[in-house]
Amino acid sequence: MQNHMNLQHRVGLLRRFGVMFYDSILLVAVLFFASLLVVLPFGITTEHYLYPLFIAYIHLVCFLFFGWFWTHGGQTLGLKTWRTRLISESGDAVNWKQALIRYIASLVCWLSVGIGFLWCYTNRERLAWNDIWSKTRLVRINSGK
Repeated sequence: MQNHMNLQHRVGLLRRFGVMFYDSILLVAVLFFASLLVVLPFGITTEHYLYPLFIAYIHLVCFLFFGWFWTHGGQTLGLKTWRTRLISESGDAVNWKQALIRYIASLVCWLSVGIGFLWCYTNRERLAWNDIWSKTRLVRINSGK
C-alpha cells in the first residue's frame, strides 16, 4: 500500500462526521423529491407490494448522488465545505467501480453501529473500512486550490 499522504492531509473521524452531516441535509432534500415521484403516483407504503423496489430505488438515488460527486471532482457539498476531497489511493480521480464499493462499504460501516468509521482510530493512516475496501482516500485540501 502506498503511503503518499502527509500526516496533515489525513482526515479524522470528526471531520468525516461533519461532512456526513452537511451531505445528509442535501441528500434528505433530494430523497424527498425522488420519493414524491414514486410514492404519490403509486401510493407506496411499507405494506405495499412495491415497497422493496422503492427501497432499491432510494439506494440507487443515494448511490447516484454520491457517485456523481465522487467521480466528478471528488467533492460533495459537505466535502467542499470541510475542505476535503475524495481521491483514489493512487491520487487519481475516483471511478464508478470505486464509488459503488465505497457506497456499499459505507452502508456496512453504518450497519456495524459505526465500527467501520471508528476504524480510523486503529488505522495508522486514519482510514475507515469504506476507504480501505474502495481504495479511496479522503484528503484535506487548501481553501484556495
